[in-house]
Amino acid sequence: MTLRKTANEQMDSEIAGLYASAPEPLGFAPGLDVRAFGLRRDRGDLLIYSARGLDADARMFEDLGGVSRQYLNHRHEAAFLSDRVSPPLFVHEDERRWVAKHRHIKATFTDRHELDEDFEVIPTPGHTSGATAFLWETDDHRVLFTGDTIILDEGEWRAVVLDQSDRDLYVESLELIRELDFDVLVPWVARGLPYYKVTDEADARRRIGAIIARLRRGEGG
Repeated sequence: MTLRKTANEQMDSEIAGLYASAPEPLGFAPGLDVRAFGLRRDRGDLLIYSARGLDADARMFEDLGGVSRQYLNHRHEAAFLSDRVSPPLFVHEDERRWVAKHRHIKATFTDRHELDEDFEVIPTPGHTSGATAFLWETDDHRVLFTGDTIILDEGEWRAVVLDQSDRDLYVESLELIRELDFDVLVPWVARGLPYYKVTDEADARRRIGAIIARLRRGEGG
């Protein structure tokens, strides 16, 4: 699957090689949109997250032979898998039971590991037991995909704590994320714009620290 620029692609001018699908409303949470993201890499393009909007954006994914893998952050994305764009799917083992109802899974993982030298898979349990972040290193940026573990709410960084979430594990994962070296945050879910955020170490640590403090006080995130 070769990734190419479309009218919906808004990030290429700043984050070379990163492509966004059209936003798709999250029906049960008005005002929130989800997106999938394509990563153009010499060793095989990747697709992160899911969005049925990929069906309408098939022009961006015309050659179905090149995307080597699709990674989901957590089980809730399975309901948004595209019918037309379906590269080999990889998820955390704890998400298998839910995701397998929607699509064949190529393989699962449990541990932190690297794919080639530029892409790292980092389990971050809490939102769900198998929630996973992905860190992609480009020539110019270190891009962190956090799924729903950290989302953007009109530019503010927030957590999404569900009834099935483990608050203690969530805090531990946020503490891990706070120590990662990244300068672009790309969640699955965003309310309004921006739907990604360029940051720096001090800004990221401050914003993640504020989320941790809210979770420790028993707040929603």
